[in-house]
Amino acid sequence: MRQDELFYLTVAEDAARVRARKLSPVELVQAHLDRIARVDKKLNAYITVAGEQALAASQAAERALRRGQATPPLLGIPFAVKDLLYTRGVRTTGGSQVLEEFVPDHDATVVERLRGAGAILLGKLNLMEFAMGGTYTNDRFGPTRNPWDLDRYPGGSSSGSAAAVAAGLCMASLGTDTGGSIRGPAHNCGIVGLKPTYGRVSRHGVVPLSWSLDHVGPMTRTVEDCALVLQAIAGHDPRDATSSVAPVPDYLARLKAGLRGLRVGVLRGYFSEGLTPQVAEALQAALAVLGGQGAVLSDVSPRRVEKCQAVYQAIAYAEASAYHRPWLESRPSSYGPNTRARLEQGLTIPATAYLEAQQERKLLLGEFLEALKAVDVLVAPVSAQTAPRLDDEPPLGVPALGSPLRYSNPLNLVGLPAVSVPIGFAADGLPTAMQIVGRPFDEATALRVAYAYEQATPWHTRHPDL
Repeated sequence: MRQDELFYLTVAEDAARVRARKLSPVELVQAHLDRIARVDKKLNAYITVAGEQALAASQAAERALRRGQATPPLLGIPFAVKDLLYTRGVRTTGGSQVLEEFVPDHDATVVERLRGAGAILLGKLNLMEFAMGGTYTNDRFGPTRNPWDLDRYPGGSSSGSAAAVAAGLCMASLGTDTGGSIRGPAHNCGIVGLKPTYGRVSRHGVVPLSWSLDHVGPMTRTVEDCALVLQAIAGHDPRDATSSVAPVPDYLARLKAGLRGLRVGVLRGYFSEGLTPQVAEALQAALAVLGGQGAVLSDVSPRRVEKCQAVYQAIAYAEASAYHRPWLESRPSSYGPNTRARLEQGLTIPATAYLEAQQERKLLLGEFLEALKAVDVLVAPVSAQTAPRLDDEPPLGVPALGSPLRYSNPLNLVGLPAVSVPIGFAADGLPTAMQIVGRPFDEATALRVAYAYEQATPWHTRHPDL
C-alpha cells in the first residue's frame, strides 16, 4: 500500500490490517510522522511531536506481532492528544508559557489506557491557552488553521485535535470539552467528536479548566472509530473522584442496529434560533435522513435553557480562576492577555452567583431528563455557522459565550453524552454538523444514531486537499 493511501483509512480498517500482519505498525507510524513534517507547517496542529518515542513504540509493537503475542484492539494505531493531557516524558504545556517546560512523570489515565490498547502516541496538539482563551489564536504557539480552508478557524479549544484528525496527521485524537470544545472543532473540521457522559471517562492527569464541566472524549473520522476509542478509555478510575462506577457496555454491539422505531426528539426554540440558512437547511436535510430510516421524530422545546449562558459563565469562570489563582498571583505576565482577562473576571464572581448557577443547573438537568423519558435521543445543531475566518478575531475581553457555544454548553451543564457528526458542506465548502444527545451513560444509542446517519450519507468519505 502506498504511503499516501494510509492517512484516510479508518482506525477499524488499519487495526484489522495490523492484526492480520498486512500492515506494519512501523510503516503506519512513519507515514504519519512524514505527513506531519510535510503538512503541519501549514496547519500548526502540533505543539510537540514525539517522533522518537512513537517509532520506538511502533518497533515494540512489530516485535510483539512477530512473536505471535495477543494483539490489543488498537495495536499500532497512531493517535495524538490535546496538550492538556499528561504524557509521561513528553512536555505538557497547556498551550501556555506558564507550563511551557513541564514534563510529567506519568500519563493521564486516558493516555495510559490508549497505550494499553496498543495505540501509539505521536505528540501533543495545539489549543486555546489552558482551553480558555476566547480568541482564535494562541499567544504562545500561534493559531491552528482549518484544513478545509487555511484562512478559517478550526474551532476551540481542541483546535489541533480536530485539525490533525481531519488532515490525516493522526488517526484519532483526544480533546476536552467544557463548553463545546470537542463538538465545535469537530463541526468546523468535518469529523466526529464525542463528549461522553460526565464521569464516564477519567480526567486524572488532565489540566482542568472547570472541574464540574470538563469532559475528555475521542475525535475521529468515523463513528465506528469513535466507538473503538471510547471503548478503550471509558470506565471507572479510582484516581478521579468524579469517575462513575457505571458499567461500560460494548459500544460496537448495537452500533449497526439501525433506527427503525427509535424516537428522536428535535430540540427547537433556543436551539433553532440564530442559525445561518445553510446550517438550518443542512440540519433539516439530516433530520429527513433519520426519518427516512425509520426514526420517529418529534419536537422538544426546553424552557430553562434560556439561562444557560449566564449559568455557564458563572460556573466555568469561577472554577477556572480558583485553579489558576496561585499562578495569577505569582506570574500573571506568563498568561496571554485574553486568558488573563477571563481569569481575572472569574475572580470577581460572588459565591452567591456561583451557588445560584449550580442550583439552576440541577433544574436544567431535570428538564432534559424529563424530555428523555419520551424519546431515546435528542438532536440539535452544534454551531450556528460554518468556521469563521481567522481575521474575524473577536475583540479582546468579549466572553466566548455567544454563537459558537450557544448549542453546546447546555450539554456540559447537564453532563449528558453528545456526539457531533458531519451533515454536509455549505456553499463556502466548509463542513457543518449536528449533535446527537443521549441519556446518562447511554453513549451507545447516540453513537448508533450517528452511525446510521453517517452510513446513509457520503460526508465522512470527503477529505481536505492538502
